[in-house]
Amino acid sequence: MTRIVPLRRPGLWLTSAVVGTLLVLLAASVWRNPNIVHSVIVQYQFAPAILAGLRTTIVLALLATVIGLVLGVVLAILRLSASPVLRLGSGFYTWLLRGTPLLVQILIWGNLALLFQHIGPFDTNAVMTPFVASVVALGLNEAAYMAEIVRAGILAVDRGQYEASLALGMPRTLSMRRIILPQALRVIIPPAGNQFISLLKATSLVSVIAGGDLLTAAQNISSANLHTLELMLVATFWYLVLTTITSIGQYFVERRLGRSGTGLHGAR
Repeated sequence: MTRIVPLRRPGLWLTSAVVGTLLVLLAASVWRNPNIVHSVIVQYQFAPAILAGLRTTIVLALLATVIGLVLGVVLAILRLSASPVLRLGSGFYTWLLRGTPLLVQILIWGNLALLFQHIGPFDTNAVMTPFVASVVALGLNEAAYMAEIVRAGILAVDRGQYEASLALGMPRTLSMRRIILPQALRVIIPPAGNQFISLLKATSLVSVIAGGDLLTAAQNISSANLHTLELMLVATFWYLVLTTITSIGQYFVERRLGRSGTGLHGAR
């Protein structure tokens, strides 16, 4: 019986050791820095204002994701429509929203009253509160990216599946809902998970319009006690917690899809 001996890679081990050592030294130098007051970090890690901002961040991300997913599916279907007008309209939306910085979009929605003083019979400032403006800006921006993700997933499905469903007498909408989109999930979910992680971090941008998120709470506290760096480290910790939990959830979802034979692992 032939024994398989793993190939020795001393260069890889040496590089890993050097990088690991540098990371430890960097973390230690930051933590031991005399300009950082550790008691402030401990004091505000679970402060009510910080936890309230954390909840707002989660709510913002979830609402924006729902808006982005629903609108993104619609935009993706319109982009694949036989109508050139619908294709052009969907393409223009994704081009505009993806081509301009999210920060600019947030500022525009946050200052919408400068363009329109009233929305119907209502005062714009009463309707477009910082929280609502944050949800709208994040959701519409998310839709532009989700539209491309969903479109790529739909195009990855064999067109024969769609034609066969039509041959069986299925309406186009029913075929898309029951045949195409379920199969497209294997392509949609990985980038959609990454997009949600990016969205969690992008919620910090709404602090420019006082959106009530985690970063806004940290900035409000730091402006009062002048411990800016310590409060930024508190916010950093919670952002890492959120993205780590989301990454773990994404891993198990992709693994579940792999078991059902819809992902790359299911083909093994």
